[in-house]
Amino acid sequence: MSATSGTTNKAAILAIILVSYVMIVLDTSVVLTGLPKIHQQLGFSDNELAWVQSAYTLTFGGFLLLAARAGDILGRRRMLVAGLALFTAASMAIGMAQSAGWMIAARAVQGVGAAILAPSTLALLQTTFAEGAERTRAVSLYSAVAGIAASVGLVLGGVLTEYLSWRAGFFINLPIGVAMIVGARRHIAENARGAGRFDVSGAVASTIGMSALVYAFIRSAGAGWSDPVTAVALAGALALLAAFVRMERKAKQPIMPLRLFASRERCAAYAARALFLGAMIGFFFFTTQFLQEVVHFPPATTGLAFLPMTLVNFAVAMAVPRLTRRFGNAPLLAAGLATSLAGFAWLSQVSADTAYLTGIALPMVLIGAGQGLALSPLTTAGIAGVAAHDAGAASGVVNVAHQLGNSLGLAVLVALAAFGTGGLSGAPLLAHRVTAALTCAAAMLALALLLVFTFMLRRKSQALPCPTRS
Repeated sequence: MSATSGTTNKAAILAIILVSYVMIVLDTSVVLTGLPKIHQQLGFSDNELAWVQSAYTLTFGGFLLLAARAGDILGRRRMLVAGLALFTAASMAIGMAQSAGWMIAARAVQGVGAAILAPSTLALLQTTFAEGAERTRAVSLYSAVAGIAASVGLVLGGVLTEYLSWRAGFFINLPIGVAMIVGARRHIAENARGAGRFDVSGAVASTIGMSALVYAFIRSAGAGWSDPVTAVALAGALALLAAFVRMERKAKQPIMPLRLFASRERCAAYAARALFLGAMIGFFFFTTQFLQEVVHFPPATTGLAFLPMTLVNFAVAMAVPRLTRRFGNAPLLAAGLATSLAGFAWLSQVSADTAYLTGIALPMVLIGAGQGLALSPLTTAGIAGVAAHDAGAASGVVNVAHQLGNSLGLAVLVALAAFGTGGLSGAPLLAHRVTAALTCAAAMLALALLLVFTFMLRRKSQALPCPTRS
């Protein structure tokens, strides 16, 4: 039974949007606590292991713009259902993977499914809920479940890995995906199909360019920057991305309208989002390995070790709508980034002798609070003031910034963590890599905070009228 525009049920639509988005975020984190087992069972090398995450985030980010445009032209419900179907099928393939190549290929396909699914969820949220208090609440819930799902995924992945298998974390997507497809067809009305054409050349240039860029950083971790393949990949990436910008400037119907970047505040939000997510994926990727291979926590305990972050994240995220009304979006974002930065700076001091409570759990509390404060303002700033006909494109750019931070951020941190590791092995090697990666992640957060202060907080304070004297 298909929905019609006259029977719109906002509560049902919001539930479908949130659960669908939870599937995407959950799979980004549920795999992390299973990485040591995946490493052993499927024969990954240390540097290749990053591709379990990067293959997913790379195709996710690469195809987002084209998928977002497809939602505007073909219909957002249609793309939502297609994304759910592909994502669910790929999850089953990952759960059955028998080799490293199979795993990476299936994760790449799953990323394409997520690329179709994610912009449809945010565009539906943007067009269903009016700008103002109603949308602020919806966006806050959207961002809250993203942060909470990332942390819950670690706990769930750890428990499943220890007591069942890392594969179980992907099999659970089957019943959820089927239920969401049925719910979407029942409760979500299809938007009118728009006239237009696909900017396929732009999508190809951006996808291959980003793929080459991430590959260059990941390869540099093992082969170095003087390696000819690394150099060629980097040069090709920069050339393709420059060509992509030129294509979008000339295209009649670009997949990434450059008018979205006319607002300096919105540009700062996109850049800050990429930096913030780059730091966060580094935190999850390296900390899970540290807890299992240096502190020697079993997978289930590793997942539970993230509870201080998860609980605080949830409590803070639920308070965001009230805090936004009181303090404003930009100040809240700055506070979130500053709190996260403090947590990262503290956690970056870990060593093999660090006590969990004082050296890991307490920094996680700050990181969870910062994430709860920052994600919703970042999303709101990224779609603020965008016309309805650009809803899909704007949601695509927000998600591109998100996945660009995930894929490129992780690649950069993996490469930087490899410096100064000569002569180290075993637990000391991993402890060194974690410290280096988290220190660099803290620097990324500091840069994001500088962008917010310069282009969002400072500009708004300068725009305030001076008080008149009586």
